[in-house]
Amino acid sequence: MSISDDDEREALDARLRALGAGLTVPAPPPADVARAVRARLEGERARPDRRVHGWWAGRRPTPRALAASVAVLMAVLLGATPQGRAAVVSVLRFAGVEIRVAGPGPLPTGVPGPLPGERRVTLEEARRTARFPIAVPTALGDPADVRLADGGRVVTLLWPGVRLDEFDGTLGVVWRKELGEPFPEQVAAVGGWWIQQPHGVSYVPYGGGAPHEERAAGPTLIWQHNLVGLRLEGPDRDEAVRIASSVR
Repeated sequence: MSISDDDEREALDARLRALGAGLTVPAPPPADVARAVRARLEGERARPDRRVHGWWAGRRPTPRALAASVAVLMAVLLGATPQGRAAVVSVLRFAGVEIRVAGPGPLPTGVPGPLPGERRVTLEEARRTARFPIAVPTALGDPADVRLADGGRVVTLLWPGVRLDEFDGTLGVVWRKELGEPFPEQVAAVGGWWIQQPHGVSYVPYGGGAPHEERAAGPTLIWQHNLVGLRLEGPDRDEAVRIASSVR
């Protein structure tokens, strides 16, 4: 004996009610929202002559379509609740940096070594060797220390309490950052992003391979100058923006 669409819908109704009853989220109540979504879908089915744009026009919702709609609803509910947000990872890729925002987690505690092939050089040598033009913020003057790493892929300029990493911001991921909420703040003044909380950062070696050992990083500004990616660590937000705005 074959099973009709009506029988399948009744079975789906029962499963959805059971699912709704087992959910606990603050607001809106999932069962109420699910009923509202289903009522809207059933209303579309009851008015087949209604003009609807897209593939849904003139069709009655099948059990599979209803299930897909509830799956979308569940994704929205998960993102709207603290429990759900803890399980969702947002990824932002910008200027050679991949930022993953997930639930709160412990910061790295180890003290990592230098980047691959890292060595101390003069600013002039770094400019001759790096694969990109090195920018120096006039607000800080000449750096106290300069490091060249990974065959000229990264140049690190150091001042007391300030670290500025420069790298080619157009080719793949150079740095990975793992942080909890809040999401980074967009900084229109320099066209970049501000990460206000301490977070984990790791280096992705040239040519791939496992990321370099993760370390804890402080608040960081990320932006792009011409085709160069920059990450500035150490100053507070206002000072970081002032320094970034002076890069020439």
